[in-house]
Amino acid sequence: MSQETLAPFKKFSFGTQVRKSPFSDAALRWGAKGFSVYNHMYIPRDFGDPVQNFWNLVNDAILCDVAVERQVEITGPDAARFTQYLSCRNLSKCQVGQCKYVLITDQDGGVINDPILLKLAEDHFWLSIADSDVLLWAKGVAASSGMDVIVREPDVSPLQLQGPKSRDVLRAAFGDAPTELKYYWFMEYDWDGVPLIISRTGWSSELGYEIFLRDGSAGDRLWEHIMQAGSAFGLKPGHTSSIRRIEAAMLSYHADMTLENNPFELGLDRLVDLEMDADFVSREALSQIKKNGVSQLLVGLELDGRHLQGSNDKYWPVIRDGQQVGKVTSAIHSPRLKKNIALAMMAREHTEMGTRATVTTADGMRNCKIVPKPFYDPKKSIAVMT
Repeated sequence: MSQETLAPFKKFSFGTQVRKSPFSDAALRWGAKGFSVYNHMYIPRDFGDPVQNFWNLVNDAILCDVAVERQVEITGPDAARFTQYLSCRNLSKCQVGQCKYVLITDQDGGVINDPILLKLAEDHFWLSIADSDVLLWAKGVAASSGMDVIVREPDVSPLQLQGPKSRDVLRAAFGDAPTELKYYWFMEYDWDGVPLIISRTGWSSELGYEIFLRDGSAGDRLWEHIMQAGSAFGLKPGHTSSIRRIEAAMLSYHADMTLENNPFELGLDRLVDLEMDADFVSREALSQIKKNGVSQLLVGLELDGRHLQGSNDKYWPVIRDGQQVGKVTSAIHSPRLKKNIALAMMAREHTEMGTRATVTTADGMRNCKIVPKPFYDPKKSIAVMT
């Protein structure tokens, strides 16, 4: 790669402690104006107007560099048992070629991460992780587990192709076979000698796919190939949409949940199976939490007043009767719903639907009320049934 190609990225660089992705230079060429850091890597966060990025996503299609979703690879004779040991979700029925949304929980029941699991073989798994150090956790657990496994980070970097025209773009880029994937299934694909995995997954609640590149040296070429294939369908470069993910009440690690939260207060009870035969790290703790109940719950809010400008950059207090009873974790204005919407962690006794309160925002007090979540397409029919 030439110095001319590398030079423009220097204005974003913090040095070698933060890694570029195989797609960073391509994203920069295609208009990325800002990056943030996620899993110790750069991720494009700004391609201009975030509202336009939202409309590009929900009306056409966008291509996003999400190589920051690193893979924790688990292989070996005990890979299946070890992967289950990390997660509180029952994986006994997960088939080769299938994906599952799972929680990685610790000995206290806290959520370490909420990755997508991909089962490549009976003894081969990937955890496609959110923003926390699952690799180190898994290595530590493996070291003391007595199980015969290898835990490592492979050379794998995903792109997200999301939006109602993503299937058309995928067909133009890779033929018919990947377009026949069912929701949360994947296939291995040979793209002119470059190994890929293509899955029908994504962080948008729209029809969408992820293309996992298994050879980082081909990153620039893969990006350009997909963008060229999508030109006839209005494909735009983009970034994961805060507007769309909050509409869908999709949780963001470090924002809506941290290690201090457990699955029950997050409303993720469906991902906990305390009756399964297999053992897992958090079984005892989660059993006790379920028995005792939780003191707080994650809820949806609508906020009155003028459009919120961007998203919140700190937790906003939720006030009732002069007392703080919760905090807003993620807030945004939805141009489609024409409402200010938010996720908030609230004391359980204040979480009844329709409950009214006030929120101390960056630009003053606003009235709010608790409403059902997700805010849009609550049955996920767009992503699942399209």
